Amino acid sequence: METKKSYIFSDISYKELKKITDIKQVRSQDIFETWFSFKHEISGADEEFLQKLINANRYNIDYYSEFQLQLHFFSPLINRVYFYCDNYREWFQPSLSGIINGHKISGNLDFMVASGTEEPEIPYFFIQEFKKSIPIPKHPKGQLLAQIMVAMENNKTKQMKGAYNIGKSWTFVILEKITQDKYQYHESEGFDCLKFRDLKQIYINLQAVKFMYCKKGIVNK
Repeated sequence: METKKSYIFSDISYKELKKITDIKQVRSQDIFETWFSFKHEISGADEEFLQKLINANRYNIDYYSEFQLQLHFFSPLINRVYFYCDNYREWFQPSLSGIINGHKISGNLDFMVASGTEEPEIPYFFIQEFKKSIPIPKHPKGQLLAQIMVAMENNKTKQMKGAYNIGKSWTFVILEKITQDKYQYHESEGFDCLKFRDLKQIYINLQAVKFMYCKKGIVNK
């Protein structure tokens, strides 16, 4: 039996992912309407926090290393969202592996929200690559899609959500499985986290993940 090539997430580009399976982009953003229109009341304290986060990082974020971007911006924002409840929590650098069309794909993830207390069980949401803006050695979209694809295969689900960010730019993604080896994905408009209006929407989108999917334990079949 032919042994197919194995991959680690950090090595997968979108071009490489297309060699493994049939995946195409849907050139419509209508699917995000329900997610992004989630009603979440942002308090005055939340607004003050978001503005301070912008002010503290405005002039440096484009030059942060990946670790600095995570420490100074991403982690404070995620902590404010607070992805913790009885049936789920957040995970930094968890490991994940699976088989896609005979290819083993594995590695450590940047960030995942999943059920479980001592170890992750069912994934709900991924955020990939807190990369600095200049330069970008490899676009994070391929890695994010590969991670979501493996999670969907492992849990026999048909749809899953995620996001990737490059410096100040955030993009949300929905991946859908159409047939056994065919996938399609949707990309949202880009959000600039240094613009207050955009950062508020990023914050609402993350809160929507928590309340609409994690708390209800929803995994799209």
